Amino acid sequence: MKALLSIFPAMTIAIFTSVNISYAQERAHPITLDEAIDIAKRQSADALNAKQLFRSSFWEFRSFRATYLPGLSIDGTIPDVQTMFQKYTYPDGSVTYVHQQNTTYTANIYLNQKIGITGGTVFLRTGLQRLDNHIDSTVTSYLSTPINIGYTQPLFQYNPYRWDRKLQPLKYDQAKKRYIEDIEQLSMTTTNYFFGLLQSQVDKEIALTNLKNYDTLYHIAKGRYQLGKIAENDLLQLELDFLKAQAAVDNANLGVDNALFRFKSYLRIKDTSAIELVPPANISFFAINPVKAVEEASKNTSAVLDFQRRLLEAARDVNKAKMDGRFDANLTAVFGLTQSASNIPDSYKKPLDQQQLGLQFSVPIVDWGVARGKIKMAQSQEEIVKNSVEQELIDFRRNIYLKVVQFNMQERQIMIAAKSDTVASKSYDVTKGRYLIGKINSILDLNNAQIETDNARKGYYNALQTYWQGYYEIRKLTLYDFRKNEPLQFNIKDIKL
Repeated sequence: MKALLSIFPAMTIAIFTSVNISYAQERAHPITLDEAIDIAKRQSADALNAKQLFRSSFWEFRSFRATYLPGLSIDGTIPDVQTMFQKYTYPDGSVTYVHQQNTTYTANIYLNQKIGITGGTVFLRTGLQRLDNHIDSTVTSYLSTPINIGYTQPLFQYNPYRWDRKLQPLKYDQAKKRYIEDIEQLSMTTTNYFFGLLQSQVDKEIALTNLKNYDTLYHIAKGRYQLGKIAENDLLQLELDFLKAQAAVDNANLGVDNALFRFKSYLRIKDTSAIELVPPANISFFAINPVKAVEEASKNTSAVLDFQRRLLEAARDVNKAKMDGRFDANLTAVFGLTQSASNIPDSYKKPLDQQQLGLQFSVPIVDWGVARGKIKMAQSQEEIVKNSVEQELIDFRRNIYLKVVQFNMQERQIMIAAKSDTVASKSYDVTKGRYLIGKINSILDLNNAQIETDNARKGYYNALQTYWQGYYEIRKLTLYDFRKNEPLQFNIKDIKL
């Protein structure tokens, strides 16, 4: 860490300690860049949207995890009335159709558990059924199922649960990283609006200073013209410069109003009190190792997780294409107890075994190459994704490396801009003084000195803006705070889920 720069022009910094950018007469409320960013994080629309996007991802992940927890449900029919002919087989083997009129009541409780690794489902069921026969007289019977344990397992089929167990946690981690990046982007945007208003203040101060200077020079020039010391065209030029300075003040006032409106609108500041910005000129410079920045970005950012997610999704699609349309089978196994009686208590006495074992399969004979075509398309798309991710990863690392190198150059750029501001200001004072005592008569030299002074002052604040923009951009690209030497993190409790 280096000491604060000592060559920052005191005049350009001190200007803003007393500038009130509101027309109100009350004392202005000072706001630093850090305070503006804190306000934006609390109440700006971008901050609220970032929180909502993360909430959506959070509940999506919670829903995914909930699918692997045991599920309890109940179903039933109250009642199911049927009147129809039903096939009846006699003990001697003869068959006839008899007219039936039944009312059925059923109630079942299910407990289900998915097995993500295999894609199967284990279930536990208990239920009770009542049957009322209304043909001759009402005859009631009960059928109980005290317990039923079953398992269903797809065989040789695409298992979406296995891929979700890989993809969903990755997507949730990516959402957490993206939220931090959104906050850093918010800092960058706030910095833009902050310096937009600050530059408007600079323009206004320059316009007011120039108006004051040209007012003085114009009145002095009128006296010299009357004494015959300057030509009429020089007097006319100064008069024109004075009128332009007046117009510049009007434009600067309008610029300040517009910049103030945009600044307050983005930060959603409803208070109408005056605001006074404090330039972030006190900088403790530090250098960033580009290699370390690339390493941290490769570990921390959502972009790298996005590369992993895209590769996984491409591999998943290939697996789905290979499994779909091929040999499919489903295995179902159920074991339980059941009993029937004319009343509920007896229907639970001495229950009998209930067993079921089934294997269903499906084998396509001729599909004219449909399945093979889908596999080839999925494989081609996977190769495209691999090539794109490989190139994007190279560009991603190269971009971070260049951004860090550019950031490390900003210390020298700010020092040069600050020195240029000081030199230009002193040069203008000398040129103006020599003109006032009559040692130079060229209005062109004075105008050039004034233009150089204005540009140098603007250049200094542009350099400040470039530094802070680069600072927050690197934080966003790496999700690492190189000033504190630690990764950027957030507390999920702050989101208020």
